[in-house]
Amino acid sequence: MIEENFKVNPKSFAIFTSITILSIIILRWLISKPARTGAGLRLPPSPIGLPIIGHLHLLAPIPHQALHKLSLRYGPLIFLRLGSVPCVVASSPETAKEFLKTHELFFADRPQSKAVSYLTYGSADFSYAPFGAYWKFMKKLSMSQLLGGQTLEQLNFIRKEEVVRFLRILQMKAKEKMKVDLSGDLIRMSNNVICRMTMSRRCSENEGEAEEVRKLVEETAEIIGKFNLADYISFCKNFDLQGFDKRLEDVRRRFDHMMEGILEEKKAAVTAGGGGTAVKDILDILLDIHKDENAEMKLSLENIKAYILDIFAAGTDTSALTIEWALSELINNPSVLEKLREEIDTVVGKNRLISEADISSMPYLQAIVKETLRLHPTGPMTVRECTKDCEINGYNIQAKTRLFVNIWAIGRDPDYWKEPLKFMPERFMEEGCNGIDVRGQHFHMLPFGSGRRVCPGASLALLVVHAGLGALVQCFDWEVDGMVDMTEGPGLTLPRAKPLVCTPVLRLNLLPLLA
Repeated sequence: MIEENFKVNPKSFAIFTSITILSIIILRWLISKPARTGAGLRLPPSPIGLPIIGHLHLLAPIPHQALHKLSLRYGPLIFLRLGSVPCVVASSPETAKEFLKTHELFFADRPQSKAVSYLTYGSADFSYAPFGAYWKFMKKLSMSQLLGGQTLEQLNFIRKEEVVRFLRILQMKAKEKMKVDLSGDLIRMSNNVICRMTMSRRCSENEGEAEEVRKLVEETAEIIGKFNLADYISFCKNFDLQGFDKRLEDVRRRFDHMMEGILEEKKAAVTAGGGGTAVKDILDILLDIHKDENAEMKLSLENIKAYILDIFAAGTDTSALTIEWALSELINNPSVLEKLREEIDTVVGKNRLISEADISSMPYLQAIVKETLRLHPTGPMTVRECTKDCEINGYNIQAKTRLFVNIWAIGRDPDYWKEPLKFMPERFMEEGCNGIDVRGQHFHMLPFGSGRRVCPGASLALLVVHAGLGALVQCFDWEVDGMVDMTEGPGLTLPRAKPLVCTPVLRLNLLPLLA
């Protein structure tokens, strides 16, 4: 018993050590009394901060929700200090417009975190690359070729095949009256779409590889979205107190190994005379530019790997989550579900599956997707960094200040949305709202961001979401125990706190999979 009392608990020891280190840091801060950054400047309203950590403690448990509550008290533009990083938060359409349109060139960069820089080979990707010649080249390439209309149309058959495959799995489970975890199944479908469009391979055909891809995507999103002391506390920048470095090294090593294998397969196919697939995937297009001596800009293999990582990280779970949120809302609002089903039956009928070509003829389906993106944007906040000192709304914003635009809060602004917390797709059918665009032209609706940094994959995401959601409603009824819990969970891409688990019930006698 005496020996047991004197055993050192590793967890308690770690906590004691952390408290000791923090106490020393605070003592150093109190002794040195550093000059307050921003002294003499007119800064936006700000809550009282703490030594060293500033306002970091105010962001728990879910940052976009916490920042929304602060904006209700301090106004639509507030100043925060997250550790040693100065930040401003825009929570209204007017302030968002000031930053993302009027003063866009001052906020055209994204902040470089330790995780982002390492995983993207030193920001060799597109999403986090500094605003400049390389970024402009990749933006043009993305919009014209990689994610442009012609490429999306050529790869349409992939998206259709994966939806059909998904429906067949659900049909089998419906016959057995099995409960389905739609969260996991939708991510698998989305992952297969991205895998095939990106590199002409279906990861799920190799379960080991499929699981590895899913883990890599999940871990990448988690690490990038997780708080790292080294990014915010200047005293900690040379220390790895949370064990991030080992995880970063492991994830990049595994991703690099996977990509090297895929690149070798591509090279072997060309050498063997196959020349690749008849329809070029995104990786084929990137490799063509890599080999083109006359290309406007030379792409390295690291640029290509980093771009592929962008697509996986941004495209795999976001579309799946939007479909999941939309179906959750429809189950909780049966009258809306029935109205959508009537539109599908009228436009498409019961003898073929809804297709992407039908979307333009289905305004109510479009309204449901818009309403879902308003309430549940998969990117609840967009983050930028100020490159030059400037003045916004009479306040001084210094270079290196981080900008958070709270897209989630803007979508719930009562000054712009009647009954903002209510799921009401009909609002987008009314005059004045039916022309609202989701691609950043209307600043009270910014699910894909706005300006030069608007998401280049918006068109792909909307195709996947409309067609996927339409097919689920057309082919099945959905049984759940009571109401679906709509609580949000923590994460970079607005996940649900609890996965959507329900029982599919086959709606049609013959599932219309051919058309």
